[in-house]
Amino acid sequence: MCSIIGYTGDKAAAPILVDALRRMEYRGYDSVGVATRTDGEVSVRKGTGRVEEVNGKVGMDKMHGKVGVGHTRWATHGEVSDINAHPHLSSSGGVAIVHNGVIDNHQELRRSLEKAGYAFSSQTDSEVIANLIQKHHDQTGDVAKSMIRTVSEIKGHYAFIAMFRDGTMSAARYGEPLIAGVSKNGLFLSSDVRGFIEHTDEAVYLESGTCVVIRDGRMAMTDYLGNASRYRTTTVSKEFGDISKGEHAHYTLKEIKEQPGVVRRAGDSSQDTIRKVAGLIKDSRFAYATGSGSSYNAALLARQVLARFAGVRLEVVLSGEMSSERGMLRRGTVLLAVSQSGESADVLDAVDMAKEAGCVVVGVVNSVNSSLARAADMVIRMDCGPEVGVAATKSLCSQYGIMLRLAGELAGETVTDVGVVAEVISGVIRDTNAIQKVAGKIREITDLYVLGRGLHYPVAMEAALKIKELTYIHAEGLSGGEMKHGPLALIDEGSYVMVMNPYDSTYGDMLLGAQEAKARGAKIIGVSDRQSGTYDHWIRIPKGGEVSYSFAEIVASQLLAYHTALAKETDPDYPRNLAKSVTVK
Repeated sequence: MCSIIGYTGDKAAAPILVDALRRMEYRGYDSVGVATRTDGEVSVRKGTGRVEEVNGKVGMDKMHGKVGVGHTRWATHGEVSDINAHPHLSSSGGVAIVHNGVIDNHQELRRSLEKAGYAFSSQTDSEVIANLIQKHHDQTGDVAKSMIRTVSEIKGHYAFIAMFRDGTMSAARYGEPLIAGVSKNGLFLSSDVRGFIEHTDEAVYLESGTCVVIRDGRMAMTDYLGNASRYRTTTVSKEFGDISKGEHAHYTLKEIKEQPGVVRRAGDSSQDTIRKVAGLIKDSRFAYATGSGSSYNAALLARQVLARFAGVRLEVVLSGEMSSERGMLRRGTVLLAVSQSGESADVLDAVDMAKEAGCVVVGVVNSVNSSLARAADMVIRMDCGPEVGVAATKSLCSQYGIMLRLAGELAGETVTDVGVVAEVISGVIRDTNAIQKVAGKIREITDLYVLGRGLHYPVAMEAALKIKELTYIHAEGLSGGEMKHGPLALIDEGSYVMVMNPYDSTYGDMLLGAQEAKARGAKIIGVSDRQSGTYDHWIRIPKGGEVSYSFAEIVASQLLAYHTALAKETDPDYPRNLAKSVTVK
Protein backbone atom coordinates (compact mmCIF):
# COMPACT_ATOMS: atom_id res chain seq x y z
CA MET A 1 0.00 0.00 0.00
CA CYS A 2 3.13 2.16 0.14
CA SER A 3 6.47 1.53 -1.50
CA ILE A 4 9.69 1.96 0.43
CA ILE A 5 13.21 1.76 -0.92
CA GLY A 6 16.69 2.21 0.49
CA TYR A 7 20.08 2.08 -1.21
CA THR A 8 23.68 2.30 -0.04
CA GLY A 9 26.60 1.66 -2.36
CA ASP A 10 29.17 3.17 -4.68
CA LYS A 11 26.71 4.91 -7.03
CA ALA A 12 24.65 8.08 -6.68
CA ALA A 13 21.60 7.04 -4.67
CA ALA A 14 18.96 9.53 -5.84
CA PRO A 15 18.59 8.45 -9.50
CA ILE A 16 18.41 4.80 -8.39
CA LEU A 17 15.76 5.61 -5.78
CA VAL A 18 13.60 7.68 -8.13
CA ASP A 19 13.72 4.96 -10.79
CA ALA A 20 12.75 2.37 -8.17
CA LEU A 21 9.82 4.50 -7.03
CA ARG A 22 8.58 4.78 -10.61
CA ARG A 23 8.58 1.00 -10.86
CA MET A 24 6.73 0.55 -7.57
CA GLU A 25 4.31 3.43 -7.94
CA TYR A 26 1.35 1.07 -8.26
CA ARG A 27 1.71 0.46 -4.50
CA GLY A 28 0.90 4.09 -3.66
CA TYR A 29 0.81 7.38 -5.52
CA ASP A 30 -0.63 10.12 -3.27
CA SER A 31 2.82 11.61 -2.67
CA VAL A 32 6.49 10.80 -3.04
CA GLY A 33 9.81 11.73 -1.52
CA VAL A 34 13.53 10.96 -1.26
CA ALA A 35 16.13 11.57 1.44
CA THR A 36 19.89 11.29 0.91
CA ARG A 37 22.92 11.73 3.11
CA THR A 38 25.62 14.17 1.98
CA ASP A 39 28.57 15.56 3.94
CA GLY A 40 27.19 14.33 7.22
CA GLU A 41 23.75 15.86 6.74
CA VAL A 42 20.38 14.43 5.70
CA SER A 43 18.45 16.21 2.92
CA VAL A 44 14.81 15.62 1.96
CA ARG A 45 12.81 16.51 -1.15
CA LYS A 46 9.16 15.48 -1.38
CA GLY A 47 5.67 16.53 -2.44
CA THR A 48 2.17 15.44 -3.37
CA GLY A 49 1.50 13.84 -6.73
CA ARG A 50 2.97 11.14 -8.93
CA VAL A 51 6.69 10.44 -9.13
CA GLU A 52 7.25 12.22 -12.46
CA GLU A 53 5.26 15.26 -11.36
CA VAL A 54 7.05 15.71 -8.04
CA ASN A 55 10.47 14.94 -9.52
CA GLY A 56 9.85 17.57 -12.17
CA LYS A 57 9.12 20.16 -9.48
CA VAL A 58 11.78 19.42 -6.87
CA GLY A 59 14.44 17.39 -8.72
CA MET A 60 14.66 14.41 -6.40
CA ASP A 61 16.95 12.58 -8.82
CA LYS A 62 19.47 15.46 -8.68
CA MET A 63 20.19 15.04 -4.98
CA HIS A 64 23.75 14.15 -3.95
CA GLY A 65 24.93 11.24 -1.85
CA LYS A 66 25.45 7.50 -2.09
CA VAL A 67 23.04 6.55 0.70
CA GLY A 68 19.33 7.26 0.57
CA VAL A 69 15.74 6.23 1.16
CA GLY A 70 12.57 6.84 -0.86
CA HIS A 71 8.82 6.40 -0.55
CA THR A 72 5.53 6.59 -2.42
CA ARG A 73 2.52 7.02 -0.15
CA TRP A 74 -1.04 5.73 0.03
CA ALA A 75 -2.46 7.81 2.87
CA THR A 76 -3.72 6.18 6.07
CA HIS A 77 -2.98 8.69 8.85
CA GLY A 78 -3.21 12.33 7.87
CA GLU A 79 -4.39 14.04 4.71
CA VAL A 80 -2.53 13.96 1.43
CA SER A 81 -0.14 16.89 1.78
CA ASP A 82 3.49 17.83 1.30
CA ILE A 83 4.14 17.78 5.04
CA ASN A 84 2.63 14.30 5.45
CA ALA A 85 4.67 12.90 2.57
CA HIS A 86 7.61 10.65 3.44
CA PRO A 87 10.53 10.60 4.23
CA HIS A 88 10.07 11.97 7.76
CA LEU A 89 12.96 13.45 9.70
CA SER A 90 13.43 13.18 13.44
CA SER A 91 13.19 16.56 15.18
CA SER A 92 17.00 16.78 15.31
CA GLY A 93 17.29 15.99 11.58
CA GLY A 94 19.62 13.10 12.35
CA VAL A 95 17.32 10.27 11.24
CA ALA A 96 15.13 9.95 8.13
CA ILE A 97 12.56 7.16 7.88
CA VAL A 98 10.22 5.70 5.26
CA HIS A 99 7.41 3.48 6.49
CA ASN A 100 4.77 1.09 5.20
CA GLY A 101 1.98 -0.11 7.50
CA VAL A 102 0.28 1.21 10.61
CA ILE A 103 1.58 1.97 14.11
CA ASP A 104 -1.37 1.22 16.37
CA ASN A 105 -0.04 3.01 19.47
CA HIS A 106 1.32 6.09 17.69
CA GLN A 107 -0.77 8.59 19.70
CA GLU A 108 0.50 7.27 23.02
CA LEU A 109 4.10 7.30 21.76
CA ARG A 110 3.72 10.79 20.30
CA ARG A 111 2.54 12.21 23.63
CA SER A 112 5.46 10.59 25.44
CA LEU A 113 8.00 11.86 22.92
CA GLU A 114 6.57 15.38 22.96
CA LYS A 115 6.90 15.45 26.76
CA ALA A 116 10.54 14.42 26.29
CA GLY A 117 11.11 17.40 23.96
CA TYR A 118 10.84 15.76 20.52
CA ALA A 119 8.89 17.87 18.01
CA PHE A 120 6.48 16.71 15.30
CA SER A 121 5.50 18.43 12.07
CA SER A 122 3.13 15.92 10.37
CA GLN A 123 -0.16 14.18 11.15
CA THR A 124 1.25 10.73 10.36
CA ASP A 125 1.84 7.76 12.62
CA SER A 126 5.14 7.26 10.78
CA GLU A 127 6.91 10.29 12.23
CA VAL A 128 6.78 8.59 15.63
CA ILE A 129 9.30 6.03 14.36
CA ALA A 130 11.84 8.69 13.41
CA ASN A 131 11.70 10.41 16.79
CA LEU A 132 11.64 7.15 18.74
CA ILE A 133 14.78 5.93 16.95
CA GLN A 134 16.39 9.33 17.53
CA LYS A 135 15.53 9.19 21.24
CA HIS A 136 17.11 5.77 21.70
CA HIS A 137 20.13 6.71 19.58
CA ASP A 138 20.62 9.82 21.73
CA GLN A 139 20.68 7.52 24.76
CA THR A 140 22.82 4.66 23.41
CA GLY A 141 24.81 6.01 20.47
CA ASP A 142 24.32 2.58 18.89
CA VAL A 143 22.13 1.94 15.84
CA ALA A 144 21.40 -1.73 16.54
CA LYS A 145 20.41 -1.05 20.16
CA SER A 146 18.28 1.90 19.05
CA MET A 147 16.41 -0.32 16.62
CA ILE A 148 15.80 -3.09 19.18
CA ARG A 149 14.47 -0.58 21.71
CA THR A 150 12.27 1.06 19.09
CA VAL A 151 10.60 -2.15 17.88
CA SER A 152 10.02 -3.21 21.48
CA GLU A 153 7.80 -0.14 21.93
CA ILE A 154 5.82 0.12 18.71
CA LYS A 155 2.72 -1.97 18.05
CA GLY A 156 1.14 -2.76 14.71
CA HIS A 157 2.11 -4.18 11.34
CA TYR A 158 4.93 -2.32 9.64
CA ALA A 159 8.11 -2.24 7.62
CA PHE A 160 10.39 0.78 7.82
CA ILE A 161 13.84 1.87 6.71
CA ALA A 162 15.88 4.42 8.66
CA MET A 163 18.88 6.37 7.43
CA PHE A 164 21.24 7.94 9.96
CA ARG A 165 23.36 11.04 9.64
CA ASP A 166 26.52 8.93 9.69
CA GLY A 167 25.36 6.97 6.60
CA THR A 168 24.19 3.85 8.42
CA MET A 169 20.96 2.36 7.10
CA SER A 170 18.71 0.13 9.19
CA ALA A 171 15.29 -1.43 8.88
CA ALA A 172 12.70 -3.57 10.64
CA ARG A 173 9.87 -5.74 9.43
CA TYR A 174 6.80 -6.94 11.29
CA GLY A 175 3.96 -8.21 9.10
CA GLU A 176 4.58 -5.93 6.11
CA PRO A 177 6.91 -7.03 3.27
CA LEU A 178 10.58 -6.07 3.24
CA ILE A 179 13.25 -7.54 0.98
CA ALA A 180 16.99 -6.95 0.75
CA GLY A 181 18.72 -6.86 -2.62
CA VAL A 182 22.39 -7.80 -2.85
CA SER A 183 24.35 -6.24 -5.71
CA LYS A 184 28.04 -5.87 -6.50
CA ASN A 185 27.45 -2.10 -6.53
CA GLY A 186 25.57 -1.88 -3.26
CA LEU A 187 22.76 -3.10 -1.03
CA PHE A 188 19.04 -2.41 -1.29
CA LEU A 189 16.06 -2.62 1.04
CA SER A 190 12.64 -2.55 -0.58
CA SER A 191 8.98 -3.45 -0.14
CA ASP A 192 9.05 -5.08 -3.58
CA VAL A 193 11.66 -6.83 -5.73
CA ARG A 194 10.78 -4.38 -8.50
CA GLY A 195 12.61 -1.79 -6.47
CA PHE A 196 15.98 -3.35 -7.28
CA ILE A 197 15.44 -6.00 -9.98
CA GLU A 198 17.13 -3.77 -12.58
CA HIS A 199 20.32 -3.95 -10.52
CA THR A 200 20.29 -7.45 -9.05
CA ASP A 201 18.23 -10.61 -8.94
CA GLU A 202 19.77 -11.73 -5.65
CA ALA A 203 17.26 -11.17 -2.84
CA VAL A 204 16.92 -11.87 0.86
CA TYR A 205 13.31 -12.11 2.08
CA LEU A 206 13.33 -10.85 5.65
CA GLU A 207 11.29 -12.83 8.15
CA SER A 208 8.71 -10.97 10.22
CA GLY A 209 10.35 -9.81 13.44
CA THR A 210 13.73 -9.05 11.85
CA CYS A 211 15.98 -6.00 12.21
CA VAL A 212 18.77 -5.25 9.76
CA VAL A 213 21.69 -2.83 9.97
CA ILE A 214 23.82 -1.93 6.93
CA ARG A 215 27.11 -0.18 7.50
CA ASP A 216 30.26 -0.01 5.38
CA GLY A 217 28.78 -2.34 2.77
CA ARG A 218 27.98 -5.08 5.27
CA MET A 219 24.55 -6.30 6.32
CA ALA A 220 23.76 -7.75 9.75
CA MET A 221 20.39 -9.18 10.78
CA THR A 222 18.98 -9.89 14.22
CA ASP A 223 15.68 -10.88 15.75
CA TYR A 224 13.85 -8.43 18.00
CA LEU A 225 15.83 -9.63 21.02
CA GLY A 226 19.11 -8.79 19.33
CA ASN A 227 20.13 -12.36 18.53
CA ALA A 228 21.98 -12.73 15.24
CA SER A 229 19.87 -14.18 12.41
CA ARG A 230 21.12 -16.21 9.49
CA TYR A 231 19.73 -15.36 6.09
CA ARG A 232 19.52 -17.04 2.71
CA THR A 233 19.87 -15.38 -0.69
CA THR A 234 17.24 -16.26 -3.32
CA THR A 235 17.49 -15.70 -7.06
CA VAL A 236 14.38 -13.82 -8.20
CA SER A 237 12.73 -14.46 -11.56
CA LYS A 238 13.57 -11.64 -13.96
CA GLU A 239 9.97 -11.62 -15.22
CA PHE A 240 9.09 -9.43 -12.26
CA GLY A 241 11.38 -6.78 -13.63
CA ASP A 242 9.51 -6.60 -16.92
CA ILE A 243 6.86 -3.95 -16.36
CA SER A 244 7.11 -2.20 -19.69
CA LYS A 245 3.82 -1.09 -21.25
CA GLY A 246 5.26 -1.86 -24.66
CA GLU A 247 3.09 -0.36 -27.40
CA HIS A 248 0.09 0.08 -25.12
CA ALA A 249 -1.10 3.36 -23.66
CA HIS A 250 -1.69 1.83 -20.23
CA TYR A 251 -0.65 -1.20 -18.21
CA THR A 252 -4.32 -2.04 -17.72
CA LEU A 253 -4.91 -2.44 -21.46
CA LYS A 254 -1.71 -4.46 -21.87
CA GLU A 255 -2.73 -6.80 -19.07
CA ILE A 256 -6.25 -7.22 -20.44
CA LYS A 257 -4.78 -8.22 -23.79
CA GLU A 258 -2.47 -10.77 -22.16
CA GLN A 259 -5.41 -12.80 -20.85
CA PRO A 260 -5.76 -15.38 -23.65
CA GLY A 261 -2.25 -16.58 -22.85
CA VAL A 262 -2.85 -16.33 -19.11
CA VAL A 263 -5.91 -18.59 -19.34
CA ARG A 264 -4.02 -21.17 -21.42
CA ARG A 265 -1.26 -21.57 -18.83
CA ALA A 266 -3.22 -20.99 -15.58
CA GLY A 267 -2.15 -23.71 -13.17
CA ASP A 268 0.34 -25.36 -15.55
CA SER A 269 3.29 -25.15 -13.17
CA SER A 270 1.22 -26.34 -10.21
CA GLN A 271 -0.68 -29.25 -11.73
CA ASP A 272 0.72 -31.72 -9.20
CA THR A 273 -0.22 -29.42 -6.33
CA ILE A 274 -3.72 -28.95 -7.72
CA ARG A 275 -4.08 -32.72 -7.87
CA LYS A 276 -2.98 -33.04 -4.23
CA VAL A 277 -5.33 -30.28 -3.13
CA ALA A 278 -8.20 -32.04 -4.92
CA GLY A 279 -7.39 -35.17 -2.95
CA LEU A 280 -7.46 -33.28 0.35
CA ILE A 281 -10.81 -31.71 -0.51
CA LYS A 282 -12.24 -35.11 -1.49
CA ASP A 283 -11.18 -36.52 1.88
CA SER A 284 -12.72 -33.62 3.82
CA ARG A 285 -15.74 -33.25 1.49
CA PHE A 286 -15.77 -29.57 2.43
CA ALA A 287 -13.49 -26.59 1.96
CA TYR A 288 -13.27 -22.86 2.51
CA ALA A 289 -12.06 -20.16 0.14
CA THR A 290 -11.22 -16.61 1.10
CA GLY A 291 -10.05 -13.45 -0.63
CA SER A 292 -10.65 -9.72 -0.92
CA GLY A 293 -11.79 -7.63 -3.88
CA SER A 294 -11.43 -9.43 -7.20
CA SER A 295 -9.86 -12.42 -5.47
CA TYR A 296 -13.07 -12.80 -3.48
CA ASN A 297 -15.03 -12.78 -6.73
CA ALA A 298 -12.70 -15.47 -8.07
CA ALA A 299 -13.52 -17.52 -4.97
CA LEU A 300 -17.25 -17.07 -5.68
CA LEU A 301 -16.67 -18.36 -9.20
CA ALA A 302 -14.82 -21.31 -7.68
CA ARG A 303 -17.83 -22.09 -5.49
CA GLN A 304 -20.03 -22.22 -8.59
CA VAL A 305 -17.76 -24.47 -10.67
CA LEU A 306 -16.85 -26.86 -7.84
CA ALA A 307 -20.52 -27.38 -7.03
CA ARG A 308 -21.62 -27.64 -10.66
CA PHE A 309 -18.91 -29.90 -12.05
CA ALA A 310 -17.71 -31.83 -9.01
CA GLY A 311 -20.53 -31.75 -6.48
CA VAL A 312 -18.19 -30.25 -3.89
CA ARG A 313 -19.29 -27.67 -1.35
CA LEU A 314 -16.98 -24.66 -1.10
CA GLU A 315 -17.80 -22.10 1.58
CA VAL A 316 -16.60 -18.63 0.51
CA VAL A 317 -15.84 -15.98 3.14
CA LEU A 318 -14.54 -12.44 2.70
CA SER A 319 -11.14 -12.35 4.32
CA GLY A 320 -12.12 -9.42 6.50
CA GLU A 321 -15.05 -11.47 7.85
CA MET A 322 -13.19 -14.69 8.57
CA SER A 323 -13.30 -14.06 12.31
CA SER A 324 -17.04 -14.75 12.17
CA GLU A 325 -16.24 -18.26 10.89
CA ARG A 326 -13.52 -18.98 13.44
CA GLY A 327 -15.76 -21.37 15.38
CA MET A 328 -16.43 -23.43 12.24
CA LEU A 329 -12.80 -23.98 11.26
CA ARG A 330 -11.69 -27.56 11.85
CA ARG A 331 -8.44 -29.51 11.72
CA GLY A 332 -7.88 -30.92 8.25
CA THR A 333 -10.32 -28.54 6.54
CA VAL A 334 -8.80 -27.00 3.40
CA LEU A 335 -8.65 -23.21 3.10
CA LEU A 336 -7.97 -21.79 -0.36
CA ALA A 337 -6.45 -18.36 0.31
CA VAL A 338 -6.58 -16.35 -2.91
CA SER A 339 -4.40 -13.24 -3.35
CA GLN A 340 -2.55 -11.79 -6.32
CA SER A 341 0.10 -10.07 -4.20
CA GLY A 342 0.21 -12.52 -1.33
CA GLU A 343 0.56 -9.53 1.02
CA SER A 344 -3.09 -8.53 1.62
CA ALA A 345 -3.47 -7.98 5.36
CA ASP A 346 -7.04 -9.33 5.57
CA VAL A 347 -6.05 -12.52 3.76
CA LEU A 348 -3.01 -13.07 5.96
CA ASP A 349 -5.12 -12.60 9.09
CA ALA A 350 -7.59 -15.17 7.76
CA VAL A 351 -4.71 -17.57 7.13
CA ASP A 352 -3.45 -17.10 10.70
CA MET A 353 -6.90 -18.03 12.03
CA ALA A 354 -7.07 -21.10 9.82
CA LYS A 355 -3.61 -22.30 10.83
CA GLU A 356 -4.44 -21.86 14.51
CA ALA A 357 -7.47 -24.12 13.93
CA GLY A 358 -5.35 -26.78 12.20
CA CYS A 359 -6.64 -26.17 8.68
CA VAL A 360 -4.56 -26.98 5.63
CA VAL A 361 -3.82 -23.63 3.95
CA VAL A 362 -3.43 -23.54 0.18
CA GLY A 363 -2.15 -20.22 -1.16
CA VAL A 364 -3.27 -19.29 -4.67
CA VAL A 365 -0.78 -16.54 -5.35
CA ASN A 366 1.26 -14.81 -8.03
CA SER A 367 4.40 -14.26 -5.97
CA VAL A 368 6.00 -17.45 -4.65
CA ASN A 369 8.13 -15.48 -2.18
CA SER A 370 5.23 -13.50 -0.71
CA SER A 371 4.05 -13.65 2.90
CA LEU A 372 1.11 -15.84 1.89
CA ALA A 373 3.32 -18.28 -0.01
CA ARG A 374 5.60 -18.62 3.01
CA ALA A 375 2.70 -19.08 5.42
CA ALA A 376 0.77 -21.59 3.29
CA ASP A 377 1.17 -25.35 3.57
CA MET A 378 0.84 -25.67 -0.22
CA VAL A 379 1.14 -23.09 -3.01
CA ILE A 380 -0.63 -22.93 -6.36
CA ARG A 381 1.21 -20.48 -8.58
CA MET A 382 -0.82 -18.16 -10.78
CA ASP A 383 2.06 -17.60 -13.20
CA CYS A 384 0.32 -14.65 -14.84
CA GLY A 385 3.40 -12.42 -14.72
CA PRO A 386 3.61 -9.00 -13.06
CA GLU A 387 0.33 -7.08 -12.87
CA VAL A 388 0.89 -3.33 -12.50
CA GLY A 389 -2.58 -1.92 -13.15
CA VAL A 390 -4.14 -1.42 -9.74
CA ALA A 391 -7.48 -2.98 -10.73
CA ALA A 392 -7.07 -6.75 -11.13
CA THR A 393 -7.54 -8.09 -14.66
CA LYS A 394 -5.32 -10.96 -15.76
CA SER A 395 -4.83 -12.13 -12.17
CA LEU A 396 -8.58 -12.76 -11.88
CA CYS A 397 -8.61 -14.77 -15.11
CA SER A 398 -5.67 -16.82 -13.85
CA GLN A 399 -7.39 -17.48 -10.52
CA TYR A 400 -10.58 -18.53 -12.30
CA GLY A 401 -8.63 -20.78 -14.66
CA ILE A 402 -6.93 -22.47 -11.71
CA MET A 403 -10.29 -23.09 -10.03
CA LEU A 404 -11.55 -24.74 -13.22
CA ARG A 405 -8.53 -27.04 -13.17
CA LEU A 406 -9.26 -27.88 -9.56
CA ALA A 407 -12.90 -28.62 -10.46
CA GLY A 408 -11.66 -30.90 -13.23
CA GLU A 409 -9.41 -32.84 -10.85
CA LEU A 410 -12.32 -33.23 -8.43
CA ALA A 411 -14.68 -34.31 -11.22
CA GLY A 412 -12.17 -36.66 -12.81
CA GLU A 413 -12.48 -35.00 -16.21
CA THR A 414 -11.69 -31.75 -18.00
CA VAL A 415 -14.53 -29.30 -17.40
CA THR A 416 -13.68 -26.79 -20.12
CA ASP A 417 -11.43 -26.42 -23.15
CA VAL A 418 -9.00 -23.62 -22.29
CA GLY A 419 -8.13 -23.23 -25.96
CA VAL A 420 -11.76 -22.38 -26.72
CA VAL A 421 -11.87 -19.99 -23.77
CA ALA A 422 -8.70 -18.24 -24.98
CA GLU A 423 -10.20 -17.82 -28.46
CA VAL A 424 -13.41 -16.39 -27.03
CA ILE A 425 -11.41 -13.86 -24.98
CA SER A 426 -9.41 -12.94 -28.07
CA GLY A 427 -12.66 -12.36 -29.95
CA VAL A 428 -13.84 -9.87 -27.33
CA ILE A 429 -10.49 -8.05 -27.39
CA ARG A 430 -10.44 -7.81 -31.19
CA ASP A 431 -13.81 -6.04 -31.50
CA THR A 432 -14.32 -3.21 -29.02
CA ASN A 433 -16.41 -0.85 -31.19
CA ALA A 434 -19.65 -1.54 -29.31
CA ILE A 435 -17.86 -1.36 -25.96
CA GLN A 436 -16.40 2.04 -26.77
CA LYS A 437 -19.82 3.35 -27.87
CA VAL A 438 -21.38 2.22 -24.60
CA ALA A 439 -18.48 3.81 -22.69
CA GLY A 440 -19.34 7.12 -24.32
CA LYS A 441 -22.99 6.72 -23.28
CA ILE A 442 -22.35 5.94 -19.62
CA ARG A 443 -19.51 8.36 -18.93
CA GLU A 444 -21.89 10.90 -17.33
CA ILE A 445 -24.10 8.49 -15.34
CA THR A 446 -23.85 8.19 -11.56
CA ASP A 447 -25.24 4.68 -11.02
CA LEU A 448 -25.10 1.37 -12.84
CA TYR A 449 -26.76 -1.92 -11.88
CA VAL A 450 -25.13 -5.10 -13.18
CA LEU A 451 -27.20 -8.29 -13.14
CA GLY A 452 -26.36 -11.93 -13.63
CA ARG A 453 -27.68 -15.36 -12.72
CA GLY A 454 -25.89 -18.57 -11.82
CA LEU A 455 -22.26 -18.49 -12.91
CA HIS A 456 -22.85 -14.98 -14.26
CA TYR A 457 -23.77 -13.56 -10.83
CA PRO A 458 -20.15 -13.44 -9.53
CA VAL A 459 -19.22 -12.04 -12.95
CA ALA A 460 -21.76 -9.24 -12.41
CA MET A 461 -20.15 -8.48 -9.05
CA GLU A 462 -16.71 -8.36 -10.64
CA ALA A 463 -17.98 -6.15 -13.48
CA ALA A 464 -19.46 -3.72 -10.96
CA LEU A 465 -16.17 -3.67 -9.05
CA LYS A 466 -14.21 -2.81 -12.20
CA ILE A 467 -16.64 0.01 -13.05
CA LYS A 468 -16.30 1.42 -9.54
CA GLU A 469 -12.52 1.16 -9.50
CA LEU A 470 -11.74 2.68 -12.88
CA THR A 471 -14.61 5.10 -13.59
CA TYR A 472 -15.78 6.21 -10.12
CA ILE A 473 -19.35 5.43 -11.17
CA HIS A 474 -21.36 3.79 -8.40
CA ALA A 475 -22.02 0.25 -9.64
CA GLU A 476 -23.81 -2.60 -7.92
CA GLY A 477 -23.55 -6.26 -8.85
CA LEU A 478 -26.78 -8.16 -8.19
CA SER A 479 -28.33 -11.55 -8.73
CA GLY A 480 -30.88 -11.15 -11.48
CA GLY A 481 -33.57 -12.66 -9.29
CA GLU A 482 -33.00 -10.10 -6.52
CA MET A 483 -33.84 -7.02 -8.56
CA LYS A 484 -37.53 -7.14 -7.68
CA HIS A 485 -36.81 -7.72 -3.99
CA GLY A 486 -35.77 -4.14 -3.34
CA PRO A 487 -33.41 -2.59 -5.90
CA LEU A 488 -36.23 -2.16 -8.44
CA ALA A 489 -37.42 0.74 -6.25
CA LEU A 490 -34.36 2.70 -7.42
CA ILE A 491 -35.05 2.28 -11.13
CA ASP A 492 -36.40 5.21 -13.15
CA GLU A 493 -35.91 6.88 -16.53
CA GLY A 494 -32.36 7.88 -15.67
CA SER A 495 -31.20 4.39 -14.70
CA TYR A 496 -28.79 2.12 -16.56
CA VAL A 497 -28.90 -1.65 -16.08
CA MET A 498 -26.31 -4.02 -17.58
CA VAL A 499 -27.30 -7.67 -17.88
CA MET A 500 -24.99 -10.64 -18.33
CA ASN A 501 -27.28 -12.55 -20.65
CA PRO A 502 -25.64 -15.16 -22.91
CA TYR A 503 -27.79 -17.75 -24.60
CA ASP A 504 -27.52 -20.48 -21.99
CA SER A 505 -29.77 -21.86 -19.23
CA THR A 506 -30.03 -18.43 -17.58
CA TYR A 507 -31.06 -16.56 -20.73
CA GLY A 508 -34.86 -16.53 -20.43
CA ASP A 509 -35.06 -15.55 -16.77
CA MET A 510 -32.38 -12.90 -17.18
CA LEU A 511 -34.14 -11.39 -20.20
CA LEU A 512 -37.34 -11.19 -18.17
CA GLY A 513 -35.49 -9.31 -15.43
CA ALA A 514 -34.12 -6.89 -18.01
CA GLN A 515 -37.64 -6.31 -19.33
CA GLU A 516 -38.90 -5.54 -15.82
CA ALA A 517 -36.20 -2.86 -15.43
CA LYS A 518 -36.89 -1.49 -18.91
CA ALA A 519 -40.61 -1.19 -18.11
CA ARG A 520 -39.62 1.22 -15.31
CA GLY A 521 -37.67 3.40 -17.74
CA ALA A 522 -34.17 1.96 -17.41
CA LYS A 523 -31.72 1.83 -20.33
CA ILE A 524 -30.58 -1.76 -20.80
CA ILE A 525 -27.05 -2.78 -21.78
CA GLY A 526 -27.08 -6.38 -22.91
CA VAL A 527 -23.87 -8.44 -22.79
CA SER A 528 -24.83 -11.42 -24.93
CA ASP A 529 -24.20 -13.44 -28.04
CA ARG A 530 -27.84 -12.87 -29.06
CA GLN A 531 -29.44 -9.54 -29.96
CA SER A 532 -32.74 -8.56 -28.36
CA GLY A 533 -35.17 -5.70 -28.73
CA THR A 534 -34.99 -5.34 -24.96
CA TYR A 535 -31.45 -3.97 -25.21
CA ASP A 536 -30.86 -0.27 -25.76
CA HIS A 537 -27.18 -1.07 -26.21
CA TRP A 538 -25.69 -4.44 -27.14
CA ILE A 539 -22.17 -5.63 -26.31
CA ARG A 540 -21.78 -8.72 -28.41
CA ILE A 541 -19.72 -11.63 -27.13
CA PRO A 542 -18.75 -14.76 -29.08
CA LYS A 543 -20.91 -17.87 -28.88
CA GLY A 544 -19.70 -20.59 -26.55
CA GLY A 545 -20.49 -22.62 -23.47
CA GLU A 546 -21.40 -21.32 -20.03
CA VAL A 547 -17.79 -21.14 -18.84
CA SER A 548 -16.45 -19.42 -21.95
CA TYR A 549 -19.39 -17.00 -21.79
CA SER A 550 -18.37 -16.02 -18.26
CA PHE A 551 -14.80 -15.28 -19.34
CA ALA A 552 -16.11 -13.23 -22.27
CA GLU A 553 -18.28 -11.19 -19.91
CA ILE A 554 -15.37 -10.60 -17.54
CA VAL A 555 -13.14 -9.29 -20.31
CA ALA A 556 -15.91 -7.21 -21.90
CA SER A 557 -16.54 -5.61 -18.49
CA GLN A 558 -12.84 -4.86 -18.04
CA LEU A 559 -12.73 -3.19 -21.44
CA LEU A 560 -15.91 -1.23 -20.71
CA ALA A 561 -14.42 0.05 -17.47
CA TYR A 562 -11.16 0.89 -19.22
CA HIS A 563 -12.75 2.81 -22.11
CA THR A 564 -15.16 4.60 -19.80
CA ALA A 565 -12.19 5.73 -17.72
CA LEU A 566 -10.61 7.13 -20.88
CA ALA A 567 -13.87 8.86 -21.80
CA LYS A 568 -13.93 10.44 -18.32
CA GLU A 569 -10.23 11.38 -18.62
CA THR A 570 -9.23 9.40 -15.53
CA ASP A 571 -6.11 7.25 -15.29
CA PRO A 572 -7.12 3.57 -15.52
CA ASP A 573 -3.77 2.38 -14.18
CA TYR A 574 -3.90 4.38 -10.95
CA PRO A 575 -7.46 4.87 -9.64
CA ARG A 576 -7.82 7.46 -6.91
CA ASN A 577 -7.65 6.30 -3.28
CA LEU A 578 -6.65 2.73 -4.24
CA ALA A 579 -3.42 0.77 -4.00
CA LYS A 580 -2.42 -2.51 -5.60
CA SER A 581 -1.33 -4.29 -2.46
CA VAL A 582 -3.51 -3.46 0.57
CA THR A 583 -1.18 -4.41 3.38
CA VAL A 584 -3.13 -2.73 6.20
CA LYS A 585 -6.51 -3.62 7.64
